[in-house]
Amino acid sequence: MKSIVLTQQNMKTKRTFSALSRVKKLRPLACLSPFAVFFYLFQIAPLIWVLVNSFKVDDEWSLDNYQEIIDSPFIQQGFTHSLWISWWSSIAGLAIAALLVSSLRRVGGRLRNAIVSFTNMSSNFAGVPLAFAFIIILGSNGAVTLLMRNWLGIETFNLYSQWGLLILYIYFQIPLAALLLYPAFDALEDDWQSASALLGANHWQYWTRIALPVLTPALLGTFIILIANAMGAYASVYALTGGNYNMITIRIASLVAGDLFLEPNLAAAISVVLIVVLAIITGINQWLIARSYHAKQ
Repeated sequence: MKSIVLTQQNMKTKRTFSALSRVKKLRPLACLSPFAVFFYLFQIAPLIWVLVNSFKVDDEWSLDNYQEIIDSPFIQQGFTHSLWISWWSSIAGLAIAALLVSSLRRVGGRLRNAIVSFTNMSSNFAGVPLAFAFIIILGSNGAVTLLMRNWLGIETFNLYSQWGLLILYIYFQIPLAALLLYPAFDALEDDWQSASALLGANHWQYWTRIALPVLTPALLGTFIILIANAMGAYASVYALTGGNYNMITIRIASLVAGDLFLEPNLAAAISVVLIVVLAIITGINQWLIARSYHAKQ
């Protein structure tokens, strides 16, 4: 009898421990559930809505929205302008940020921390405040514009043109690129350059054959993030140009909240095309990273 009672108690104990272990396993899922709900409501659900409504015209399934994108030179111009500014601002921002981060590795601790803190703060300085600052500095009657006009005789600079927007985009690309590249440059050991110099390599050979192959994945990944950041920018260009410059984000916003024509389904189709373009760029980036020197090691 005692053995039977002990066996029953052992079974109850095992069941209790198994129940407690299940509760412990479910606890992390319960903690993540609010974030999962938030992610679904603000990421997955809008994406599903955009994808479904991009195929609807007057509550009927149709491909007319995509056909209009193909046939509309105005929408194609918006994509062209966005890709042009995103591409060149990303290249310029990445190059300047790489030089900045490389120089920071040679700077003392306090000054380096101060520059990193300023970079972190300036990375959040975007949107309408950034556009207003550029108007004060480089606008038609801005401080720097008047200096260039009176002292250098430059009267052709126009902040509200394509080149003016490019300067604006480069400015807010640099801090983001610097923050993303800063940890990657820690992978470069100081002894590597000394060792390469002992083997007869000059400064150029060190960077092209040692440093850049190691930094390639970080550089490519940062470049893709910068392109996505520029392609999705809206507030700065709208505040600066008032929607008069044809960018794809301006076109999407005008179709959703315009004063004359509201075509949210067409805006959804443009958004899907924009997602596909960014997905293709990201896929090319992953392919390049897979073929890089760092990945082969």
